[in-house]
Amino acid sequence: MTILEKAISLRKKHKGMLEVAAKATLANREDLSVIYTPGVAEPCKLIKQDKDLSFDLTCRGNMVAVVTDGTRVLGLGDIGPEAALPVMEGKSVLFKVFGDVDAVPICLDTKDPAKIIETVRLLQPTFAGINLEDLSSPKCYDIEDELKKIMDIPVFHDDQHGTAIAAVSALIGALRFVKKDIKTAKIVVNGAGAAGSAIGRLIVSAGAQNLIMVDVNGALYDGMPGLNRIQEQLAKNSNKNQQKGNLVEIAKGADALLGVSGPGLFTKEIIASMGKDAIVFGMANPVPETNYQDAKAAGAKVVGTGRSDSPNQVNNVTVFPGVFRGAIDVRAKQINEEMKVAATYAIADLIRPEELREDYIVVDAFDPRVAPAVAAAVAKAAMETGVARIQVDPETVRANTAARIKRNQER
Repeated sequence: MTILEKAISLRKKHKGMLEVAAKATLANREDLSVIYTPGVAEPCKLIKQDKDLSFDLTCRGNMVAVVTDGTRVLGLGDIGPEAALPVMEGKSVLFKVFGDVDAVPICLDTKDPAKIIETVRLLQPTFAGINLEDLSSPKCYDIEDELKKIMDIPVFHDDQHGTAIAAVSALIGALRFVKKDIKTAKIVVNGAGAAGSAIGRLIVSAGAQNLIMVDVNGALYDGMPGLNRIQEQLAKNSNKNQQKGNLVEIAKGADALLGVSGPGLFTKEIIASMGKDAIVFGMANPVPETNYQDAKAAGAKVVGTGRSDSPNQVNNVTVFPGVFRGAIDVRAKQINEEMKVAATYAIADLIRPEELREDYIVVDAFDPRVAPAVAAAVAKAAMETGVARIQVDPETVRANTAARIKRNQER
């Protein structure tokens, strides 16, 4: 049976991947009185006096909504909310297994950004965080930005920021292995959509001073016509020499080439034209810009893709469970840039310099250290930047996260 056949068989068997489970025992009248009426009135009255108690006294404190309209489902495009539900359900399973975060799929039957924003805003009393997923560009920027303005809980578009954190943590590991400095290395990102733009912005936040973004129209530069507002901002903070040209021209002499664009775009000629000890990440899914074997044959020193059947998988499952775990453990009001950078280095630093190899520059998604390390780093950054509602020792966050994940694995 193939993976695709197993995917259908498993879902038919279980009628999906999620269920609701009670945390308390309901076996007699006293249990009923405690869980429901009359006992339930007491937490209601307390929360009426202090809404933040809803994080302590209800499921809200560990609950995240995975929200989509189904317009940009990975590898499938605009397939609608019903067809997107298996992806959101699967994402919710990853939240639980890798971060012990209770996640609920919310698939909205509208493509109207204003309606999506208003609907998600109205969900706030039930959730500790919002994970936006598979929203088409450029409306995804406006939806996230507006929700961050009007909501008092973290809003995180994983296709942008989760992908960026995973990619940049891998880039840091690769640069360390080839002994190049992110500040001076020539880094080219091909693809300036939601994921590519977020990767570019995070690379700049990590200290890069020689980044060039490329899209179908060539290298982005300050003043380039036809850019959206996110690309315009990125163009001002990159390509300092205002270089113009296509990918073939821009990639020459590059130290690192990252792709979130389309299949097969990184030819052997492009890779061969790069600098010594070149780093190549082809992250288009399901077919990357180049496969591992071809990129190595063309002369790349370090190669990564989004695929699990090759070394150095760049996978945002290493990111979002720990990011939300850390954010909700300190009841953060948002996930800011400092928290993203902290998560990036938390992942990169899990591999000691002496452990780095050309086929091991990023940790595996199943490495049990990942989510605890990310959660601790994110919680610490949230407290240091003043967006945390409560103060918690980051090492306590780390230990608790590890224990929660272990419990889930033992069930």
